[in-house]
Amino acid sequence: QGIQEPWSSDAATNPQKEQSSAAIQKVVSPESYIKHPLQNKWALWFFKNDKSKTWQANLRLISKFDTVEDFWALYNHIQLSSNLMSGCDYSLFKDGIEPMWEDEQNRRGGRWLITLSKQQRKADLDRFWLETLLCLVGEAFDDHSDDVCGAVINIRAKGDKIAIWTTDYENKEAITHIGRVYKERLGVPPKVIIGYQSHADTATKSGSTTKNKFVA
Repeated sequence: QGIQEPWSSDAATNPQKEQSSAAIQKVVSPESYIKHPLQNKWALWFFKNDKSKTWQANLRLISKFDTVEDFWALYNHIQLSSNLMSGCDYSLFKDGIEPMWEDEQNRRGGRWLITLSKQQRKADLDRFWLETLLCLVGEAFDDHSDDVCGAVINIRAKGDKIAIWTTDYENKEAITHIGRVYKERLGVPPKVIIGYQSHADTATKSGSTTKNKFVA
């Protein structure tokens, strides 16, 4: 079953938090209070698959942040992806872009998709997702980070998926650069192929697989 809610209830008994509050009580220089701004403001969304509700009613905005410190505060407060129930998603998108194909910024875009085996949920899932988040908030794709809209993790019984969404599936230069850097950051072996698919193809697919527009 896993945990139903994305935030953890044991925040109060978190030893790390107790340590950090003890540290704060020591004399601290004013510089310690200055947060480190991120280049973009980001929004974290949670999707819980309740069949009695519409897709949009199942999608909830958890929080927005625009500093390094607020990112970690949020990340440390929510459940790890591997603890979520099957059918749940987390999505991290730039503020103002909704985590759905129909959004104006996503409509002509696509995604680099990592499909994990069931065994990888334990071994790789949480590490891959954190690395994905760090790629986004840290603008890891150089000038092509502007093409990034967000990232989604799908927890599914038949195999979890992680994807980075970009805004324009025809922008080959940006897409190939993002794919190459992303694969490197995750430590995916060179012989393992990851594919990029346009949302339009994914939305209209009749078979079980969408054709790859690009590979890395």
